[in-house]
Amino acid sequence: MGEELRLLLSPERIAERVKELGREISQLYRGRPLVLLGILKGAFVFLADLMRAIDLPEVQVDFIRLKSYGFSDTSAGEVQITKDVELPLRGKDVLVVEDIVDTGYTLAFLREHLRTHEPASVRFCCFIDKAERRKVPLELDFVGFKIPRGFLVGYGLDYAERYRHLPGVYEVLLQK
Repeated sequence: MGEELRLLLSPERIAERVKELGREISQLYRGRPLVLLGILKGAFVFLADLMRAIDLPEVQVDFIRLKSYGFSDTSAGEVQITKDVELPLRGKDVLVVEDIVDTGYTLAFLREHLRTHEPASVRFCCFIDKAERRKVPLELDFVGFKIPRGFLVGYGLDYAERYRHLPGVYEVLLQK
């Protein structure tokens, strides 16, 4: 069994949208320090480009790694922290950066966890939103692209730890 990749988002379209998001985020947080909190592993490529597109004098970056439990492409909604935030977040504006949001379990868990750090605010920015798969209510403040279906790889998204390095986003078409 192999797979074929079909291009959905070109590197040029991604770069254009990331610049737009950077402008929107810069406008919202103008005059305030910002902490970008990337969720490992998938968000690191998006976060790297996004932080360069943000025009603010003070931007800090930290990462958190979460493990969700479920089977194959589904989640049971159980989430565990395997690497926590290291920067102090008390009184700071935090923008969580995620690669893809579907059920919402992970971000709902993270929202509750971050409350213990007492930030001034927590907002969410995701590269790809699959809102049709949402199982818990969740408001996303910044969305790169809405893609309802398909198993996606590239630009940080992986399939069994493969394809993260691709500069575009592709749908994996499994062949029998």
